[in-house]
Amino acid sequence: MSDITEYKMLINGEWVEASDGARFDSFEPATGNLWSTVPEATADDVDRAVRVADAAFNDGPWSSMSATERGKCLRALGDLLAENSETMGRIETRDTGKMFKETKWQAAYIAEYFHFFAGAADKINGETLPIDKPDMFVFTNREPLGVIAAVVPWNSQLFLTAAKIAPALAAGNTVVIKASEHASAPILEFAKLIAQAGIPDGVVNVVTGHGDPCGRVLTSHPLVSRVSFTGGPISAGHVIRNTAENFAEVSLELGGKSPFIVFDDANIESAVNGSVAGIFAASGQSCVAGSRLYLHEDIADEFLERMVKIAKGIKIGDPQADETEMGPLCTQGQMDHITHQVALAEQEGGKVLTGGKRPDLPGLYFEPTIIECPRQDMTIVDTELFGPVLSVQRFKDENEALTLANDTVHGLAAGIFTRDSARSLRMSKRIKAGIVWVNTYRAISPVAEFGGMKTSGFGREAGFQAVYDYTRPKTVWINTSDEPLASPFQPR
Repeated sequence: MSDITEYKMLINGEWVEASDGARFDSFEPATGNLWSTVPEATADDVDRAVRVADAAFNDGPWSSMSATERGKCLRALGDLLAENSETMGRIETRDTGKMFKETKWQAAYIAEYFHFFAGAADKINGETLPIDKPDMFVFTNREPLGVIAAVVPWNSQLFLTAAKIAPALAAGNTVVIKASEHASAPILEFAKLIAQAGIPDGVVNVVTGHGDPCGRVLTSHPLVSRVSFTGGPISAGHVIRNTAENFAEVSLELGGKSPFIVFDDANIESAVNGSVAGIFAASGQSCVAGSRLYLHEDIADEFLERMVKIAKGIKIGDPQADETEMGPLCTQGQMDHITHQVALAEQEGGKVLTGGKRPDLPGLYFEPTIIECPRQDMTIVDTELFGPVLSVQRFKDENEALTLANDTVHGLAAGIFTRDSARSLRMSKRIKAGIVWVNTYRAISPVAEFGGMKTSGFGREAGFQAVYDYTRPKTVWINTSDEPLASPFQPR
């Protein structure tokens, strides 16, 4: 057991075990080997973390820090993340199977989110109101909410953590993070940087465990003021029901089945490369993966010929190796789900153009897969697989493309490739998705909001507005007159 890393949770600046000593195992997706164990938080552990965060919010040094001082802490945290990006990337790759080239880059770039919100911390403004009452001076302040419950999934967890806690901390809140039970190590490694950045004990706490009791107790806790959740719609339903107990505000960033639409006037090389990146990057394990490809019938054959050739040449293997181009899936559950859905697609008339099976490798690998689908009502067309599987259909004109793209319960992202600027504006306006990329895909920035609609959730993360979402306005009325208030019971 000497090669097994034993992690602990962070509560009130201390690294602690679960109160009953329970732990669960984490296996490397690339090899299937056990590499770490993580505490299984009890209800009492979660309760303690929330109460510690509440005390830090109300009575600790965080509550007396100026906004500028909070911003300096966030900037220092971003700097530390950038300095440790290689270590963070190695750990995330080992725990999730994501490509090291991607995790290292993400860890370094995510520092920009902390820098952005560091600058926003002392720019949270209220306003003076031109009130319709004489002798009244009325203004608003924006105040932090309190304890924020941040629930993050295993994929892109450092990015999603930054998008949640950076604006929350900038606004003056405190946070309890629930790391994913599928891969908790990267968040626990990140938590080691908290104190180094000058953030006081108890302001950021990290608990690890499964949905019940850990997630349930956290999202229903009476001292939690807001829940920021990223995950699947089933878990989101539990979160909404849990917040009926505490009336916490909720934002949900859920799954997607994003359309990637290519018109006949598109730059084919650019669109092919964008589609390859949109579905096979991160082994398709992205909520914004462009997993529904819609091709104009005039360019479909050429497009698919090029894309299949690229997909067949993708080098699958060790996600830590520089030469590898696609790594494994994260969990056995994903593998089982994808295998079932690909088989079902074939039964329903789909044609596998490439891939469709596991390669002859140890670990949770699945080949880059492209399936041409003759009908929109096939199960795979609107089922999120969270893996490297692309469904393809053809369309005749703009209206048909729009109808097919919007025929989904999801609404997170969409991609449009066309040289017609008027068409891109028409399509981006009418597509029911929270993010639309035109002639590019999967671009992100701390300046730009992201989030979905329909069953892909509600609320937005990133962008300057996010810091306001972690505050509430307070209205202050001041009577400036020296005259006594009139008696309500005596006539004037």
